[in-house]
Amino acid sequence: MSNTTLISPATPTALASDPQAMGTATKVFAFASMCVGMSIALLDIQIVSASLRDIGGGLSAGADETVWVQTSYLIAEIIVIPLSGWLSRVMSTRWLFCVSAAGFTVSSLLCGAAWNIQSMIVFRALQGFLGGSMIPAVFTTAFVFFGGRQRVIAAATIGAIASLAPTLGPAVGGWITDHYSWHWLFFINLLPGLFVTVVVPLQVRIDTPDWSLLRGADYPGMLLMALFLGCLEYALEEGPRYDWLSDDVILTTAWVSGLSGIAFVWRSLARAHPVVDLRALKDRNFALGCFFSFVTGVGIFATIY
Repeated sequence: MSNTTLISPATPTALASDPQAMGTATKVFAFASMCVGMSIALLDIQIVSASLRDIGGGLSAGADETVWVQTSYLIAEIIVIPLSGWLSRVMSTRWLFCVSAAGFTVSSLLCGAAWNIQSMIVFRALQGFLGGSMIPAVFTTAFVFFGGRQRVIAAATIGAIASLAPTLGPAVGGWITDHYSWHWLFFINLLPGLFVTVVVPLQVRIDTPDWSLLRGADYPGMLLMALFLGCLEYALEEGPRYDWLSDDVILTTAWVSGLSGIAFVWRSLARAHPVVDLRALKDRNFALGCFFSFVTGVGIFATIY
Protein backbone atom coordinates (compact mmCIF):
# COMPACT_ATOMS: atom_id res chain seq x y z
CA MET A 1 0.00 0.00 0.00
CA SER A 2 1.21 3.49 -0.81
CA ASN A 3 2.83 5.61 1.86
CA THR A 4 0.18 8.26 1.23
CA THR A 5 -2.51 6.01 2.68
CA LEU A 6 -2.75 7.86 6.01
CA ILE A 7 -3.34 11.31 4.59
CA SER A 8 -4.84 10.68 1.21
CA PRO A 9 -6.46 8.02 -0.92
CA ALA A 10 -4.07 5.34 -2.06
CA THR A 11 -2.30 5.69 -5.35
CA PRO A 12 -4.78 4.64 -8.05
CA THR A 13 -4.30 1.07 -9.20
CA ALA A 14 -6.36 1.32 -12.33
CA LEU A 15 -6.20 4.53 -14.30
CA ALA A 16 -9.32 5.61 -16.12
CA SER A 17 -7.17 7.65 -18.48
CA ASP A 18 -3.52 8.59 -18.71
CA PRO A 19 -3.01 11.82 -16.72
CA GLN A 20 0.33 12.38 -18.43
CA ALA A 21 -1.49 12.71 -21.74
CA MET A 22 -3.42 15.70 -20.41
CA GLY A 23 -2.17 19.19 -21.15
CA THR A 24 -0.65 21.25 -18.35
CA ALA A 25 -3.44 23.82 -18.52
CA THR A 26 -6.08 21.10 -18.22
CA LYS A 27 -4.37 19.53 -15.21
CA VAL A 28 -3.94 22.90 -13.50
CA PHE A 29 -7.61 23.73 -14.06
CA ALA A 30 -8.73 20.35 -12.69
CA PHE A 31 -6.43 20.67 -9.68
CA ALA A 32 -7.60 24.24 -9.03
CA SER A 33 -11.22 23.08 -9.15
CA MET A 34 -10.51 20.48 -6.48
CA CYS A 35 -8.71 23.11 -4.41
CA VAL A 36 -11.91 25.17 -4.45
CA GLY A 37 -13.77 22.24 -2.91
CA MET A 38 -11.04 21.73 -0.33
CA SER A 39 -10.97 25.41 0.60
CA ILE A 40 -14.72 25.70 1.27
CA ALA A 41 -14.62 22.52 3.37
CA LEU A 42 -11.75 23.92 5.45
CA LEU A 43 -13.22 27.41 5.64
CA ASP A 44 -16.42 26.04 7.13
CA ILE A 45 -14.55 24.58 10.10
CA GLN A 46 -14.16 28.04 11.63
CA ILE A 47 -16.55 30.23 9.67
CA VAL A 48 -19.26 29.91 12.33
CA SER A 49 -16.99 30.50 15.33
CA ALA A 50 -17.45 34.29 15.39
CA SER A 51 -21.18 34.06 14.74
CA LEU A 52 -22.37 31.42 17.21
CA ARG A 53 -24.23 34.01 19.26
CA ASP A 54 -26.13 35.21 16.18
CA ILE A 55 -26.94 31.64 15.14
CA GLY A 56 -28.10 30.82 18.66
CA GLY A 57 -30.29 33.92 18.74
CA GLY A 58 -31.80 33.13 15.35
CA LEU A 59 -32.59 29.54 16.39
CA SER A 60 -33.57 30.36 19.99
CA ALA A 61 -30.78 28.20 21.40
CA GLY A 62 -28.55 28.58 24.42
CA ALA A 63 -24.77 28.66 24.43
CA ASP A 64 -24.47 24.99 25.46
CA GLU A 65 -26.51 23.94 22.41
CA THR A 66 -25.02 26.43 19.96
CA VAL A 67 -21.46 25.20 20.49
CA TRP A 68 -22.50 21.95 18.83
CA VAL A 69 -22.86 23.81 15.54
CA GLN A 70 -19.06 23.71 15.39
CA THR A 71 -18.40 20.53 17.36
CA SER A 72 -20.67 18.34 15.22
CA TYR A 73 -18.88 19.48 12.06
CA LEU A 74 -15.46 18.73 13.53
CA ILE A 75 -16.41 15.28 14.82
CA ALA A 76 -17.89 14.21 11.49
CA GLU A 77 -14.97 15.61 9.51
CA ILE A 78 -12.28 14.03 11.66
CA ILE A 79 -13.94 10.62 11.29
CA VAL A 80 -14.31 10.68 7.51
CA ILE A 81 -10.83 11.97 6.61
CA PRO A 82 -9.03 8.69 7.44
CA LEU A 83 -11.80 6.76 5.65
CA SER A 84 -11.38 8.73 2.43
CA GLY A 85 -8.55 6.49 1.18
CA TRP A 86 -10.77 3.42 1.29
CA LEU A 87 -13.77 5.35 -0.07
CA SER A 88 -11.76 6.60 -3.04
CA ARG A 89 -10.76 3.05 -3.94
CA VAL A 90 -14.40 1.96 -3.75
CA MET A 91 -15.94 4.91 -5.61
CA SER A 92 -12.87 6.33 -7.45
CA THR A 93 -11.39 9.71 -6.63
CA ARG A 94 -13.49 11.34 -9.33
CA TRP A 95 -16.89 10.21 -8.07
CA LEU A 96 -16.05 10.45 -4.38
CA PHE A 97 -15.15 14.10 -4.86
CA CYS A 98 -18.24 14.72 -6.99
CA VAL A 99 -20.65 13.10 -4.52
CA SER A 100 -18.93 14.85 -1.61
CA ALA A 101 -19.14 18.26 -3.29
CA ALA A 102 -22.78 17.75 -4.22
CA GLY A 103 -23.67 16.58 -0.73
CA PHE A 104 -21.71 19.41 0.87
CA THR A 105 -23.61 21.90 -1.28
CA VAL A 106 -27.01 20.44 -0.38
CA SER A 107 -26.16 20.24 3.33
CA SER A 108 -24.97 23.87 3.22
CA LEU A 109 -28.35 24.85 1.82
CA LEU A 110 -30.05 22.88 4.60
CA CYS A 111 -27.87 24.56 7.25
CA GLY A 112 -28.90 27.98 6.01
CA ALA A 113 -32.55 26.91 6.08
CA ALA A 114 -32.38 25.19 9.50
CA TRP A 115 -35.52 25.78 11.59
CA ASN A 116 -34.14 24.91 15.03
CA ILE A 117 -30.85 24.08 16.72
CA GLN A 118 -31.41 20.32 16.48
CA SER A 119 -31.80 20.42 12.70
CA MET A 120 -28.78 22.73 12.42
CA ILE A 121 -26.59 20.28 14.37
CA VAL A 122 -27.67 17.36 12.17
CA PHE A 123 -27.08 19.30 8.96
CA ARG A 124 -23.69 20.55 10.17
CA ALA A 125 -22.60 17.00 10.97
CA LEU A 126 -23.67 15.94 7.47
CA GLN A 127 -21.82 18.92 6.01
CA GLY A 128 -18.65 18.02 7.89
CA PHE A 129 -18.81 14.36 6.89
CA LEU A 130 -19.24 15.17 3.20
CA GLY A 131 -16.79 18.06 3.17
CA GLY A 132 -14.06 16.12 4.97
CA SER A 133 -13.71 13.54 2.24
CA MET A 134 -12.78 16.24 -0.28
CA ILE A 135 -9.66 17.29 1.61
CA PRO A 136 -7.38 14.22 1.19
CA ALA A 137 -8.47 13.61 -2.41
CA VAL A 138 -6.68 16.79 -3.48
CA PHE A 139 -3.35 15.31 -2.33
CA THR A 140 -3.82 12.21 -4.47
CA THR A 141 -4.70 14.19 -7.58
CA ALA A 142 -1.73 16.50 -7.13
CA PHE A 143 0.73 13.59 -6.94
CA VAL A 144 -0.84 11.86 -9.95
CA PHE A 145 -1.06 14.97 -12.12
CA PHE A 146 2.28 16.57 -11.37
CA GLY A 147 5.91 15.61 -11.00
CA GLY A 148 9.19 17.35 -10.21
CA ARG A 149 8.96 21.07 -9.49
CA GLN A 150 5.27 21.14 -10.40
CA ARG A 151 4.56 18.63 -7.61
CA VAL A 152 6.37 20.85 -5.12
CA ILE A 153 4.31 23.86 -6.20
CA ALA A 154 1.09 21.83 -5.94
CA ALA A 155 2.01 20.62 -2.44
CA ALA A 156 2.83 24.18 -1.37
CA THR A 157 -0.51 25.37 -2.74
CA ILE A 158 -2.37 22.72 -0.75
CA GLY A 159 -0.42 23.62 2.38
CA ALA A 160 -1.20 27.31 1.96
CA ILE A 161 -4.92 26.60 1.58
CA ALA A 162 -4.89 24.24 4.57
CA SER A 163 -3.29 26.97 6.67
CA LEU A 164 -5.16 30.03 5.45
CA ALA A 165 -8.74 28.76 5.09
CA PRO A 166 -9.34 27.85 8.76
CA THR A 167 -7.40 30.90 9.92
CA LEU A 168 -9.50 33.28 7.82
CA GLY A 169 -12.76 31.53 8.73
CA PRO A 170 -13.69 33.62 11.81
CA ALA A 171 -12.91 36.92 10.08
CA VAL A 172 -14.85 35.98 6.94
CA GLY A 173 -17.76 34.62 8.97
CA GLY A 174 -17.91 37.71 11.18
CA TRP A 175 -17.93 40.02 8.17
CA ILE A 176 -20.70 38.06 6.45
CA THR A 177 -22.85 38.04 9.58
CA ASP A 178 -22.36 41.78 10.17
CA HIS A 179 -23.21 42.78 6.61
CA TYR A 180 -25.84 40.20 5.69
CA SER A 181 -27.04 37.48 8.09
CA TRP A 182 -25.76 34.22 9.57
CA HIS A 183 -27.67 32.27 6.90
CA TRP A 184 -25.14 33.45 4.32
CA LEU A 185 -22.36 31.66 6.20
CA PHE A 186 -23.74 28.57 4.48
CA PHE A 187 -25.32 29.99 1.33
CA ILE A 188 -21.93 31.25 0.09
CA ASN A 189 -20.97 27.59 -0.47
CA LEU A 190 -23.69 27.02 -3.05
CA LEU A 191 -22.06 28.53 -6.14
CA PRO A 192 -18.53 27.10 -5.64
CA GLY A 193 -20.06 23.79 -4.56
CA LEU A 194 -22.07 23.53 -7.78
CA PHE A 195 -19.01 24.50 -9.81
CA VAL A 196 -16.91 21.75 -8.25
CA THR A 197 -19.71 19.18 -8.59
CA VAL A 198 -19.89 19.78 -12.34
CA VAL A 199 -16.25 20.34 -13.24
CA VAL A 200 -14.43 17.61 -11.28
CA PRO A 201 -16.19 14.60 -12.92
CA LEU A 202 -15.38 16.07 -16.33
CA GLN A 203 -11.71 16.75 -15.65
CA VAL A 204 -10.45 14.28 -13.03
CA ARG A 205 -10.24 10.72 -14.34
CA ILE A 206 -7.30 9.10 -12.60
CA ASP A 207 -8.76 5.82 -11.33
CA THR A 208 -11.77 3.54 -11.57
CA PRO A 209 -14.22 2.29 -8.90
CA ASP A 210 -13.78 -1.10 -7.24
CA TRP A 211 -17.08 -1.92 -5.56
CA SER A 212 -15.83 -5.40 -4.63
CA LEU A 213 -13.92 -3.78 -1.75
CA LEU A 214 -17.21 -3.41 0.08
CA ARG A 215 -17.29 -7.17 0.70
CA GLY A 216 -13.98 -7.51 2.54
CA ALA A 217 -13.85 -4.14 4.26
CA ASP A 218 -12.73 -3.85 7.89
CA TYR A 219 -16.01 -2.56 9.29
CA PRO A 220 -15.10 -3.27 12.96
CA GLY A 221 -11.92 -1.24 12.39
CA MET A 222 -13.99 1.64 11.01
CA LEU A 223 -16.25 1.54 14.07
CA LEU A 224 -13.27 1.54 16.44
CA MET A 225 -11.72 4.45 14.57
CA ALA A 226 -15.00 6.41 14.68
CA LEU A 227 -15.30 5.86 18.44
CA PHE A 228 -11.66 6.74 19.00
CA LEU A 229 -11.65 9.99 17.02
CA GLY A 230 -15.23 11.07 17.75
CA CYS A 231 -14.93 10.64 21.52
CA LEU A 232 -11.48 12.25 21.52
CA GLU A 233 -12.83 15.27 19.66
CA TYR A 234 -15.76 15.57 22.07
CA ALA A 235 -13.52 15.31 25.15
CA LEU A 236 -11.11 17.95 23.84
CA GLU A 237 -13.89 20.29 22.75
CA GLU A 238 -16.13 20.04 25.82
CA GLY A 239 -13.46 19.32 28.46
CA PRO A 240 -12.57 22.95 29.31
CA ARG A 241 -16.22 23.87 29.87
CA TYR A 242 -16.94 20.95 32.21
CA ASP A 243 -13.69 20.83 34.19
CA TRP A 244 -12.27 17.91 32.26
CA LEU A 245 -12.31 14.51 33.98
CA SER A 246 -14.38 15.70 36.91
CA ASP A 247 -17.38 15.48 34.59
CA ASP A 248 -18.80 11.96 34.16
CA VAL A 249 -19.50 12.36 30.44
CA ILE A 250 -16.02 13.69 29.66
CA LEU A 251 -14.48 10.90 31.75
CA THR A 252 -16.52 8.27 29.91
CA THR A 253 -15.71 9.60 26.46
CA ALA A 254 -12.03 9.83 27.38
CA TRP A 255 -11.99 6.17 28.45
CA VAL A 256 -13.93 5.10 25.33
CA SER A 257 -11.52 7.05 23.14
CA GLY A 258 -8.44 5.58 24.81
CA LEU A 259 -9.63 1.96 24.75
CA SER A 260 -11.03 2.10 21.22
CA GLY A 261 -7.83 3.84 20.05
CA ILE A 262 -5.67 1.02 21.43
CA ALA A 263 -7.97 -1.58 19.86
CA PHE A 264 -7.92 0.27 16.54
CA VAL A 265 -4.11 0.43 16.44
CA TRP A 266 -3.85 -3.27 17.31
CA ARG A 267 -6.39 -4.23 14.65
CA SER A 268 -4.74 -2.03 12.00
CA LEU A 269 -1.34 -3.66 12.64
CA ALA A 270 -2.74 -7.20 12.83
CA ARG A 271 -4.88 -7.23 9.66
CA ALA A 272 -3.46 -7.65 6.17
CA HIS A 273 -5.76 -4.99 4.71
CA PRO A 274 -6.76 -2.49 7.42
CA VAL A 275 -8.83 0.58 6.70
CA VAL A 276 -5.79 2.72 7.61
CA ASP A 277 -2.37 1.11 7.14
CA LEU A 278 -0.32 2.35 10.09
CA ARG A 279 2.64 0.29 8.86
CA ALA A 280 3.29 3.08 6.40
CA LEU A 281 4.82 4.97 9.34
CA LYS A 282 7.84 2.66 9.11
CA ASP A 283 9.00 4.97 6.33
CA ARG A 284 10.98 7.63 8.21
CA ASN A 285 10.31 10.44 5.75
CA PHE A 286 6.60 9.73 5.74
CA ALA A 287 6.51 9.52 9.54
CA LEU A 288 8.33 12.86 9.82
CA GLY A 289 5.92 14.41 7.34
CA CYS A 290 2.96 13.24 9.41
CA PHE A 291 4.58 14.58 12.57
CA PHE A 292 5.19 18.01 11.07
CA SER A 293 1.62 18.07 9.72
CA PHE A 294 0.41 17.26 13.23
CA VAL A 295 2.45 20.11 14.72
CA THR A 296 1.11 22.49 12.07
CA GLY A 297 -2.44 21.37 12.86
CA VAL A 298 -1.88 22.08 16.55
CA GLY A 299 -0.84 25.61 15.66
CA ILE A 300 -3.83 26.18 13.38
CA PHE A 301 -6.57 24.62 15.48
CA ALA A 302 -5.37 25.32 19.03
CA THR A 303 -7.68 28.34 19.20
CA ILE A 304 -10.70 26.01 18.96
CA TYR A 305 -9.76 24.41 22.25
